[in-house]
Amino acid sequence: MAFRAKRKEKEELKAQAEEKKILDVDASMQGSLTFRDAVNLRINGKFEGSLDTKGNLTIGENARVQADIIGENIEICGKVYGNVVATRSLSLSRSAYLAGDIRTCSLSIAEGAVVQGKIQMESKETAKPSRSTMQEALMTVDELAKYLEVDASSILNWAKAGKIPTQKEGNNWKFDRAKVDVWIASEKIK
Repeated sequence: MAFRAKRKEKEELKAQAEEKKILDVDASMQGSLTFRDAVNLRINGKFEGSLDTKGNLTIGENARVQADIIGENIEICGKVYGNVVATRSLSLSRSAYLAGDIRTCSLSIAEGAVVQGKIQMESKETAKPSRSTMQEALMTVDELAKYLEVDASSILNWAKAGKIPTQKEGNNWKFDRAKVDVWIASEKIK
């Protein structure tokens, strides 16, 4: 009995120490961040790219993130433009703005938070992070044309001219809706 109590006490102290270790990112960054081990990451500045985390990720109230995010426990207080996969929980505070699709098994949205995208709720057993999930969220030329209410030929012309955020898979153009939404918001359509 005493051994179990001491072991439990040790585990609790270790968990408390891990909670206190927070990696704060206040700068403007670009690229891909991948954490194989659990970390408590808080982004307070600008970030553009992709995030693949374990542990706790907090997007601060003044943060602006343009990234697809995969993580375990994610809390969004600032602005996120990208798809989010949270394998444990996703929490959006009243100041959160998310333009992208959500996939999680636990979701909390405070009154005042804004979400522009699809929400897919899953059981804890089926919520697995993967880059292929992000690929599934990409739109085809026809889907984007319908979404933007324009001709498919206009979409193709924009893609070929590099005027719209896109990626090419073989002979096919693919579009991330969250990135297109950011592009539209920045008034790049003329």
